[in-house]
Amino acid sequence: MNLGIQKVEALDAGHFVRVEWEDGTESRYPCVWLRDNCQCPHCFLRSAGARKLVIKDLDVNIVVKEVTLPDRKKIAITWPDEHASEYEAEWLKKRCFSEEARAEVRDDLFLPERRYWGSDLQLPKIPFEEIMYNDESMYKWLCTLKKVGIVLLTGAATRQGELVKLGHRIGFLRLTFYGPTWQVQDKADANNVAYTTGKLCFHTDYPVLQHPPGVQFLHCIKQTAVGGESELVDGFHVSNKLQKQNPQAYQILSSTDVDYTDTGVDYCDFAVQCKQRIIDVDSRGQAVRINYNNATRDTVFDIPAEKVRPFYAALKEFDDLLNSAEHKFTYKLKPGDVVTFDNWRVLHGRQSYQSGPEVTRHLEGAYADWDVVMSRLRLLRKRVFNRD
Repeated sequence: MNLGIQKVEALDAGHFVRVEWEDGTESRYPCVWLRDNCQCPHCFLRSAGARKLVIKDLDVNIVVKEVTLPDRKKIAITWPDEHASEYEAEWLKKRCFSEEARAEVRDDLFLPERRYWGSDLQLPKIPFEEIMYNDESMYKWLCTLKKVGIVLLTGAATRQGELVKLGHRIGFLRLTFYGPTWQVQDKADANNVAYTTGKLCFHTDYPVLQHPPGVQFLHCIKQTAVGGESELVDGFHVSNKLQKQNPQAYQILSSTDVDYTDTGVDYCDFAVQCKQRIIDVDSRGQAVRINYNNATRDTVFDIPAEKVRPFYAALKEFDDLLNSAEHKFTYKLKPGDVVTFDNWRVLHGRQSYQSGPEVTRHLEGAYADWDVVMSRLRLLRKRVFNRD
């Protein structure tokens, strides 16, 4: 972005600054925003990339006293109190308030593009060792994870501890009441339905937490010969289908607070309670997180009695869509496979398998937060492509 500035002027009695670029386009900047974001050492701590100016010292009705163009690469502003600010052209251009410019920054920072899928999923695969030692492969993994919601890493060692290494590669893992990692296998007096040999219905993990883990890792260390197949469904794709098929059901699931509970002892003793909407939506009504785990849905239901049956009808319709043949993808993990998926989007399940005197199936699991994953993705993009 090497665009220069052709002209600069104050508008609207000094409340806006208009920048005309060399390519003929223009940008308008509110003066209160410009003053709030002065980049001088008095107002901005460059070593931390943090604002020092406090809101109580900001005049929300401020106007420029003078705006000039020292050269094509920056503008200079003098404020009524004689404070001086300079703004680089590239810095200004990136922060243009036009819808197109704002959309470009959103796409660049948050990678909102989604590729929906159903039973036709072509499961993306990358060798585990590649992402551990190759930044380009790791960047590809995390971008695909964000866009598709799932990536299978292949060829990991069949021992515990590989997910800890993966966590260090990203940054760090999410600690929960089940520990930094946890072992999915048949256990006596299981404190979680996953620690049995029974079928697991489609669910997201940990909606009982106020902020459920964003990304889940499952490393197959040992696999049973019969049964134990994994099942996946794209919750965002299905919620879109529900919204079109039955808007009222979608509205119920995206507005009703559902109680979740989890009590027991593992990494430490715990008694967790939370309220979540089955489908969390943003300001546009678009699904941004699925919070659905039938095993930990509480018997307490804090809604009026007359709203209970309509809720169950909506939930049943959503669950039927999740389990329909066109939406469900089934596969079987092999020892050394590490499935990585978006726990806010992808619901997972498991077919039952036979119990025996020895452990016949063993997965190690772990979580990471999307904040950590996206942080690593942005750092990798800068390192691999030299992009800020």
